This record gives sequence, C-alpha cells and structure tokens, in this order.
Amino acid sequence: MMKMKMMKIKGADLQNQTVCIRMAELLDGAGKLGWVLVRSVLRFVFMFFNNCVAIPSYCFYLLLLQPLRIWDSATFWHIEGIMFKWLLAMVSSWGWIAGYTVTEWGDDVRPISEEEAMVIVNHQSTGDVCTLMMCLQDKGTVVRKMMWLMDHVFKYTNFGLVSLIHGDFFIRQGKAHRDKQLVYLKDHLDKYYHSRDRKWIVLFPEGGFLRKRRETSQLFAKKNSLPHLTHVTLPRLGATHVILKTLSAQQENGSVSGETKTPNQTGNKRKGLQWVIDVTIAYPKARPMDIQTWIFGYRPPTVTHVHYRMYPIKEVPVEAEALTDWLYQRFVEKEDLLAHFYDTGSFPPEDGQKEAAPRQMTLDPVWLCMIQSFAFISGYMWYRVLQNLYCSLF
Repeated sequence: MMKMKMMKIKGADLQNQTVCIRMAELLDGAGKLGWVLVRSVLRFVFMFFNNCVAIPSYCFYLLLLQPLRIWDSATFWHIEGIMFKWLLAMVSSWGWIAGYTVTEWGDDVRPISEEEAMVIVNHQSTGDVCTLMMCLQDKGTVVRKMMWLMDHVFKYTNFGLVSLIHGDFFIRQGKAHRDKQLVYLKDHLDKYYHSRDRKWIVLFPEGGFLRKRRETSQLFAKKNSLPHLTHVTLPRLGATHVILKTLSAQQENGSVSGETKTPNQTGNKRKGLQWVIDVTIAYPKARPMDIQTWIFGYRPPTVTHVHYRMYPIKEVPVEAEALTDWLYQRFVEKEDLLAHFYDTGSFPPEDGQKEAAPRQMTLDPVWLCMIQSFAFISGYMWYRVLQNLYCSLF
C-alpha cells in the first residue's frame, strides 16, 4: 500500500512538473508574441510619420524649385534624383534596422554604374522592390538616375506620387491592355528617359508574382514544348523589346549597337544602352519577403541573396524571335541558379572560379540617421510654413 501511495505521489509530482513546464513555455511564448506585437506597432507608427514628413517634403521642395526646372532642367533633375535616392534609403533603413540585409553574388556591377543598362529581375513578392532599393544604394548614381517599370497598382501606394514625379512607368497587366501599354511605354521613354538623364531602367519581365503566374506559365510551357520552370516563370517579351528598340540603335545583323544619336540634357550624344544586367533574387528556404514584413518587422533577421550577371548589349538580339529565345535562356539559367541556392544555401561559382565569393552589402547607419533627421526637420519646417500661411490668410 505504501509503495502504491508513493507511486501516486511521484506521478502527481511529475504531472505537476509537466504542467509547470508547459505554463512556463506558454508564458515565454506569450511574452515573445507580445514583444513582437509591440515592436510591430512602434515600427508602424514610426513609418507612418516617416512617410508623413518625407513624401510631402519631397513634393514641396520640388514645387519650390519649379522656376529652376524652367531655367536649368538638368540641375533640377539632379536635385530631384538626390532626394529620390534619400527616400529610397529611408525605405532601406526600415529593413536594415530589423536585421534584413543583402548578400551579393556574381558580377560586380559597381564599375558600370555610370553606364546605361537595362536590369531584368525575377519577381517573387513586393519585397523584391525593397531589396533592390537597398542593394543599389551603394552603386554610385544608379538610384537617383534609374527608372522603374512597375505594376499600376503601385501608383496608389504611399510611394506612388513620388514615382510619378520621378518619371517611373506604371504598366497595366493583361491581354486587354497589352498593346496600348507598349505604345504608352515607348512614348514615355521618348519623353522622359533621356530628358531626365536616366541611366538604368529596371523591369520584371515575368509580368507578375511567381505564386500567381507559376501554374499558367507551366501550362503554357507544356503546350509549347518549353522548359518546365518552378522557381521562376517564363518571361514576357513586350516591355523588354520596346526598351531595347527605343534606347539602343539597331545594327544590320539584328543585334543592338552601343551608341545612339539621342542627346542628353547637356546636348552631348549618349552612348545608349551598354549592358543588360540579369538580377536573380533568392530568399532563404524560398520564403519571399513582402512589404508587410519590411513594415512590421515580425520576421527574424534575414539575409536576402542577390546574384548579378552582366551581358554586353552587343550580345543581345533585338529581333523578336531571337530576343524571346535569349530571354527564355536567361530565365532557365535563373531556374538553375535558384535550384542550386535552395539545395546548398549559396549560388554556384562563375566560370573559372573554384567557389563563389559572396559580398556583404552594407549601409552606413550614420548616413541613414542623417537622412531621417533631415526628413523630420523638413517635415516640421514645412508644417510651420503652411501653418503661418494659413494664419496669415485666415
């Protein structure tokens, strides 16, 4: 009897210990969840006010400089480009302070940052744009002299007005809009690309997010005996073709020349597109980073990997059928790159290398703090100006 009682007591003690451990785990989990929620709310509040001071200040400064735009357009767009880069640096800082960083692989694109290039990127989520905003910050004047092609829905986001002023192009997807959009794109390039001294133009040839287009792309590939892709989708030709034909001179052999007769803002002849830069973005465990993650920061610190591969423009065909084959081959290569990355955690080495050499991309925290301080000081200044103007009028 005593032995049975002792066993019951030990069983009860063990059960109590188990309950205590589970309660401790629940409390610990609840504490961590609570901290994540508090941090997310604080980040959202900061970013809300960050947008409220930075974007209106950008608009008011440019409004104030309109006489300069008439008198000296080159200087006006130079100043606008600097402020545009600062705004993108603010977005980059949102991810940076949450521990979202970038590691770069492949070709080093910094030596060609002052040459004209078309950048083609795989598209997995809204976080791709944020990633590019971050990793291009240390590439010379690229950010302030670049033009984005993005889905028209971005026009209605907080950053839409800034992109509209900067001269980015918002493209509508779908067969019903495709032909008209390509005409609009050519007109847009003719009107804004050279006159605002743009250097790099960034586009996502897949025409949508991977999760939305994968099934349709695979069905199209099966029907037309094309490669079956999992990590990317088959690219669309339209925008790429228009950009190459508009911004480069065509040679007799069907490729594009490295020089165009279009003058820049100073009247000097431009060289035209010199490079196509193939950018492949890879996320750990194939879990894309979205804009909500950048805003709320609820995901643990994450390293996004960006691979670059450069092609001289003379190697790129401009004739539609040949360009289609060339683009398909680039995305088959992207598929192989991503498959290797998801299997090994790194990109494969380039030809002639024994192993790939990653480069950690860094941002200067002092510089980021200076930009944020300037934004809040400017916001307060414009608030006082408008308040005094209102009081004097009413």
